[in-house]
Amino acid sequence: MSERSAAPGSLALVESLVNTLDIESGADALDTADGRARFGLTEEEVPGARELRESLRATLLAHAGHPAHAQVTPLGELLASAPLRVTVDATDGSAALAPADEAPAGAGRLHSRIAEAVAAALIAGTWLRLKACESATCHWAYYDRSPAGRGRWCSMQVCGARAKMRRYRAK
Repeated sequence: MSERSAAPGSLALVESLVNTLDIESGADALDTADGRARFGLTEEEVPGARELRESLRATLLAHAGHPAHAQVTPLGELLASAPLRVTVDATDGSAALAPADEAPAGAGRLHSRIAEAVAAALIAGTWLRLKACESATCHWAYYDRSPAGRGRWCSMQVCGARAKMRRYRAK
């Protein structure tokens, strides 16, 4: 839906997962083989991935100051099963985050990748800039690049314009 550029770094994975569902049309990319392949999922792992997606969406709505659109499992509970560890490269001293144990397959691996992405975004200070659109028919994930960090819609040309037109008509 959005003309915005993808979220930076590891947040692109989070944004991509949240945006697998087009709320307005009901189309879910996780229903397709290609959509599942993007995340390394089998059909049996899709329910867990959907639960994670909606928990992420609720969190991104909170980043934008909006209430969750549905009752979901808290993101912290879902990511608690994906503990991380710090790795340090012996040659250059750079540090990174990695799953604490060998990453499990499918949805468990996706949880680990999302936990890693969230932790990296926290370190980079970008986590709170990933938000979900205010529009109830959209809730598309986007990275808020506005100077003040107060973006409300995934697109001013679409969702923002619709909201402004509704307010204008209400007057």
